[in-house]
Amino acid sequence: MHVIALSEVTAAMTAVVGGKAAGLGELIRHGERVPDGFCVTTEAHRLGVVPTAEVVAAYQRLGAGPVAVRSSSTAEDLPDASFAGQQDTVLNVTGTAELIAAIEKCWASLHGDRATAYRDAHGIDHQTVRMAVVVQRMVTPAVAGVLFTANPLTGRRDEMAVDAAAGLGTTVVDGTAAVDHYVLDDVTRTEAGCLTSTQLARLRATGERLQAHFGCPQDVEWAIDADDVLWLLQSRPITSLFPAPPLSEKPFPRVYLEFGHVQGMLQPVTPMGMSTLRTQIAAMLAALGVRVEIVDIGGRLYGDLTDLARDRSSRKRLVKLLAVDFGPRAQAVMQHVLADPRFAPTSGGARRGGAPGGASLRTARRAVVGILRALARPEAARTRMFEAIEQLRVSAAAPADLRTTADRLRFVQAQDADADDSADAIMWPIVAGMLAAALPTALLKGVAGPDEIHTVLGGMPHNVTIEMDLALWRLAQGVGDHRQLLLDTPPAGLAARHLRGTLPDIGMAAFLDVYGHRGVAEVDLGVPRWAEDPTPVFAAVANYLRVTDPQQGPDQRFQRAASTAETALEELVTRARRRRPVRGRIAGFLLRRARSLAGLREAGKFAGLYPLRETRRQLLLIGADLHGSGLLDQPDDIMFLTLDEVHTVVHQGVDLRGTVTARRAVHRRELRRRTVPVALLSDGTDVETVLPAASTGDGTLAGVGASAGRVTGPARVVHDPGTAHVEPGEVLVAATTDPGWTPLFLTAAALVTETGAIMAHGPTVAREYGIPAVICVPDATRTITTGQLVTVDGGAGTVTLH
Repeated sequence: MHVIALSEVTAAMTAVVGGKAAGLGELIRHGERVPDGFCVTTEAHRLGVVPTAEVVAAYQRLGAGPVAVRSSSTAEDLPDASFAGQQDTVLNVTGTAELIAAIEKCWASLHGDRATAYRDAHGIDHQTVRMAVVVQRMVTPAVAGVLFTANPLTGRRDEMAVDAAAGLGTTVVDGTAAVDHYVLDDVTRTEAGCLTSTQLARLRATGERLQAHFGCPQDVEWAIDADDVLWLLQSRPITSLFPAPPLSEKPFPRVYLEFGHVQGMLQPVTPMGMSTLRTQIAAMLAALGVRVEIVDIGGRLYGDLTDLARDRSSRKRLVKLLAVDFGPRAQAVMQHVLADPRFAPTSGGARRGGAPGGASLRTARRAVVGILRALARPEAARTRMFEAIEQLRVSAAAPADLRTTADRLRFVQAQDADADDSADAIMWPIVAGMLAAALPTALLKGVAGPDEIHTVLGGMPHNVTIEMDLALWRLAQGVGDHRQLLLDTPPAGLAARHLRGTLPDIGMAAFLDVYGHRGVAEVDLGVPRWAEDPTPVFAAVANYLRVTDPQQGPDQRFQRAASTAETALEELVTRARRRRPVRGRIAGFLLRRARSLAGLREAGKFAGLYPLRETRRQLLLIGADLHGSGLLDQPDDIMFLTLDEVHTVVHQGVDLRGTVTARRAVHRRELRRRTVPVALLSDGTDVETVLPAASTGDGTLAGVGASAGRVTGPARVVHDPGTAHVEPGEVLVAATTDPGWTPLFLTAAALVTETGAIMAHGPTVAREYGIPAVICVPDATRTITTGQLVTVDGGAGTVTLH
């Protein structure tokens, strides 16, 4: 049978009837009012011939009047792909000939440009998709539109939104006419627009039923006819919403701040990475006297700052504390939260946001001693730090007597339990350098601008990431006769040859011996290291080989930035001491210490990657054993479990392959997400969406200057640094960057990012190469297109589009 009545369709029949028909069948089974109709199945589409006799018979049973003919592909109305408007619908079809032609038109739309591009963007295999067609009796609406059971603009889950217009709902969906927009909450409003208050109440009740039935926020198409009858034409998941925070038992709202971008990560963290990172970040904050719960929202790391925001003492300094690592976007949302009466400070009681008094005092004493010691003798502090890092590297290696899977798991669990090993020798010189770099801006207000101070902080020595980039540059300069091989062969091919041992010796093995434990999103245990997959390193080498002007070489740029910084420092200190003697002396001292210590910022993370590398290695060995036992489909499936779950697999033989499959699907979906909210409220509100919009002149994007200078060049928008081709002189535009991105800086003329803080990884490295950087430019990767000419002004904090 190639035609099925909608009343016989179930949610389990998507492969036969497509997503739209499956959703309509579910609505009918749930007792909702849906126009009568039938479905021409995917089997008919596979055969390529319209089953005319069956279609005509079903059409006659509908009364042979006007019908709507609607596409219903197997990839449609999915939790992560709506295909809204990507395939065809034909309305007011009358007669057999028109009906057959409309069905064929829907079939053809499966391979139209819109649908094909949409599948490409969502990683859907074209060969696996089939098309069914829904035919329904036409409803002649007096008013029609769309109901969202969660606010699609703000993400707020306790608000619904309705767009409505008189006549056919296509005017709303297609955006071809003005519509009335309603936000449905607990506030009673006077009647206005094309819907009455009674109709709005009916829509809200319908939305509540549908969301409860389907278990997630719904995008509902509806129509109300001349007899005031409400018809449902479609209900599908809202695919654009960022996942909501976990339900809280607290009676008041909570606020969650995104932590991942501090490490240059906006991609989702694997479940194994999340289970370890949550512990490590909480421990690191506790060492600083702050207790924050780390929450998984959409695979991203969010910190619950509610108790800090509601505490009378900590809220006074919370916004300032966010300046160093979180940046101005986080500060803006937190200022908004602190002004919200729902986050008014509490009186009395113990402070959950702060550590116990004794621990705080001990931490404060250690901090003061460690910071002052580093400021007094920076060279000695650096020596102690690098000795501690070397000790950590040696001690991170697993003992040679790990024989069994259980042995390896015990080792990994012990590593996780000892995650809080931030030695004073590593931590306090870093903090001292960051303070020394941050404090002069306030001390020199009215004497020097931020761009001058950024210049002084350029070309900073003792930065392990800069040293890594320069080592890779030297490797590229020494490839000799292999230059063309490296330029002409795709990076993935070069990586495969290197791993097989068939690539000529260009020094890559020696480079990876030192830096192979690094990578993009390297703090996630589930992400391969460069030693496992050096594709990004070979891509960076190819970029370096395109630099033909020796003066544009990163070594020369770094030396020029360092020389400029030293000259600017002397001029600035002389001017400051003349105009403000005391402040000038203090600022000069701090800036000199900053040049001695601030470059150490990358060393702490670099050191922490040694135990992560060994933990990952042991987990993959465990995964290989479980794969051999048939408990995992492949060794790296282990990264989609938590340590506790691995324990049950190893010791109880529990089969969690279904769990792995489901989590991989969610992870793939979240990898495609290009924007991640800076802060969320517990009701799902993206706080940034309710802030007043910043106004700028035409063609100018406003951000925050993070590295001085002004450059005009073609933009290069990069989402994946592993395969990026950045020509010398191009402006690198990215959502965020981490140390794994910095090899791209060696050829870039400037940097533009959507997130970040002035002292974060990307801006720090940009200053040290002397390239302009503007951070916190909202939607930069969508507003700017590759090849577009842009001017980046790191002093003004603007990006001008030409």
